[in-house]
Amino acid sequence: MIPPQPSARTAGQAASGWPAWWLQRRWQAWLLLPLSGLFGALAALRRLAYQHGWRQAWRAPLPVIVVGNVTVGGTGKTPLVLAIAQHLSRLGWKPGIVSRGHGREGMGHEPLQVEPDADPATTGDEPLLLRRLAACPVWVGRRRAAAAQALLRAHPGVDVLLSDDGLQHLALARDVELVVTDLRGPGNGWLLPAGPLREPWNRPRDATLGPSSSLASLASASLATPCFAFHRKLGMVRQLATGERLSLNAFLLRHAGQALAAAAGIGHPEQFFDMLRLAGATLPTTLALPDHHSFDTDPFRQIEAAALLITEKDALKCKPSFSRLDRLWAVELLLEVDPAFFPWLLARLPARPDRPHGFTPA
Repeated sequence: MIPPQPSARTAGQAASGWPAWWLQRRWQAWLLLPLSGLFGALAALRRLAYQHGWRQAWRAPLPVIVVGNVTVGGTGKTPLVLAIAQHLSRLGWKPGIVSRGHGREGMGHEPLQVEPDADPATTGDEPLLLRRLAACPVWVGRRRAAAAQALLRAHPGVDVLLSDDGLQHLALARDVELVVTDLRGPGNGWLLPAGPLREPWNRPRDATLGPSSSLASLASASLATPCFAFHRKLGMVRQLATGERLSLNAFLLRHAGQALAAAAGIGHPEQFFDMLRLAGATLPTTLALPDHHSFDTDPFRQIEAAALLITEKDALKCKPSFSRLDRLWAVELLLEVDPAFFPWLLARLPARPDRPHGFTPA
């Protein structure tokens, strides 16, 4: 039996989620400051090249919304992309989504369309999850501009593009730039590799979003940037073997007095475990897996529990050959965004056209 793991943090990781040497052993970070300076100079030069036309960004003939972060690691970009796509669809828009497809096998240069029944190993787990839940076209590719062009050729009715990540992918011009942050904030405030920042924390952007509990720190992330809070919550649970769906409360009542466990291969597994505990789940055993874990083998076989709760993202990669698939339950992770955000976003988009955007491939 795997021993209980009260924390999903790996050794050497600070309570904030950043590696301890970034935050506590600052002498190590100081040694890397020259490299951070070089990283920052190259990034600034690259941005200037696009701003002054020395390098050309491809501009789509329709609005492009980029959702990204300025720090390494996951901050909740994909759930926000899903929430935006679903909201726009309800209003009559026809969104399309592009992504790099982090962790997918055989990442060639040619863009790939994500089908609902695709293998997550070839598409990436998050793009496949978006394809199934957003029910709109999703394409992946190393170069997001090329993926966007391929999507528009295949789906000429799409009238708004969302980029899952890609804040630093300047080859795709954007109309709205959204930055997602979390409770970890900017760490020590230094650029890679001395700190966790991909670019300066206070670079201007259109809006910053993050957990409501960090709203005060969000307000200082950029001088005059609008800030919108979001709230993560748990939704329905789904039994992998049968497809049965229950509310989380009904699931916990059914398994009252039984040994439960939880596992997650996401950016911050402990957040998932804490949400389950707050909902009333007793979890003597938790298993933190690396983000985008491949699930080539069954990681749950040694866990002794009547039921094991996992995320929908991880459920995509669970194989029928896994032992006791009937005890695996996938939990929806939902995002509630400040109601003021969507009117703000819509005000920055043109009126929805009543005809296809007329994109003609070169």
